[in-house]
Amino acid sequence: MISRFISGIILILLSPILIFIGLVIYIDDGFPIIFKQTRVGINNSHFKIFKFRTMKKDTPDLATHLVKDVNSHYIKVGKYLRKLSIDELPQLLNILKGDLKFIGPRPALYNQKNLIDMRTKKKISTLHPGVTGWAQVNGRDQLSTKDKVHYDLYYLNNKSLLLDIKIICKSFYKVILAKDVT
Repeated sequence: MISRFISGIILILLSPILIFIGLVIYIDDGFPIIFKQTRVGINNSHFKIFKFRTMKKDTPDLATHLVKDVNSHYIKVGKYLRKLSIDELPQLLNILKGDLKFIGPRPALYNQKNLIDMRTKKKISTLHPGVTGWAQVNGRDQLSTKDKVHYDLYYLNNKSLLLDIKIICKSFYKVILAKDVT
């Protein structure tokens, strides 16, 4: 409940910036401004995650590292939005809806069967997914599926306010330095 309240406040405070970013995307490549993608939530339920669109409209619906010649698919401002994680800001709406928490395992794409199966086997799927998490701050895009599950399991077994604060601090550090983003 507190996550929803905080996300609502942040959305209100950031609304001028969000509108500006939406305008930049629209001028760059038209509608839609928000990209919706099916992700796996708590107990393997599916939901639509919201992001600012960073790729052209005809880009395949795959994990970025699986897209051939990914650089040719970015809209002009897309690479910068992604590198600075600005594309993630619309996920505040997912928190408001109850699909995400601020902290938890990053929600898998619906077609990442290996990751979903590994998380289910380790009971990680019982956690609400998050905008950021322990795996995110320990490697993000650089991690193998096995390593992501390792970090997610650590979070499951060691959840605490102190660990959440550590994840938030490390997330800001990683975003500011744009570390571990491919």
